[in-house]
Amino acid sequence: MPKVKLVITESKCRSGYFKKGQEFIVEDLCPPLCHELWNSIYPSVYTLLNGGSLDYGNGKAKMFDAKCPDEGRVSVHGEVMED
Repeated sequence: MPKVKLVITESKCRSGYFKKGQEFIVEDLCPPLCHELWNSIYPSVYTLLNGGSLDYGNGKAKMFDAKCPDEGRVSVHGEVMED
């Protein structure tokens, strides 16, 4: 089963949960992320875990970039980990 690596690329989290550079590996269970961020990125993570590709720039890729729904205070990059 593929794994997805999530990297916090920017953080101004009002609760101080995330720091720039933090990494999380997703296999089959959700990582320790706040519900708001997880709910917004889960469809993309699910797609990648199941072999799909996503719109990325002008093409398709096995990665995504997203922002927290709380005014974009946290930015995250997700991508499939190659074995």
